[in-house]
Amino acid sequence: MEEGLQQFKADFFKALAHPLRIRILELLVDGQKSVNEIQDCLEKEGSAVSQQLSVLRAKNIVYGVKEGKKVYYSLSDPMIGALLGVAKDIFNNHLVHTISRLEEMTNNEGDEENK
Repeated sequence: MEEGLQQFKADFFKALAHPLRIRILELLVDGQKSVNEIQDCLEKEGSAVSQQLSVLRAKNIVYGVKEGKKVYYSLSDPMIGALLGVAKDIFNNHLVHTISRLEEMTNNEGDEENK
C-alpha cells in the first residue's frame, strides 16, 4: 500500500514538473477557464498549452468539460491550490534563508577587513 502511495506521489510531482503546467494550474485555482482563456492569459500558442493540458489531464490533475465548441478546464481537486500555496511558502523561506546567509557573509567579510 505504501509503495503505491509513493508511486502516486512521484507520478503526481513529475506531472507538475514544468513551469507552464504550474502557470496553468495557478490560473485554474481561480476557477474554470477555456483553452482560449488560458492561452490568452499565458500569451502562449495553442499547441503548447494543449500539450501541457494533455499531461495534466492524463494524470487527473485537471479535467475538461466540453460546452459547444469550447472546452473548459478545472482543477480536479481544490487541494492543488493549497499545494501551490505551500510551494510558494517554501520558495519564500528559501529566499529569506539565502538572503540571511548572504548578509552574514557580507557582515563577516566586513568584520575581517576591520581587524
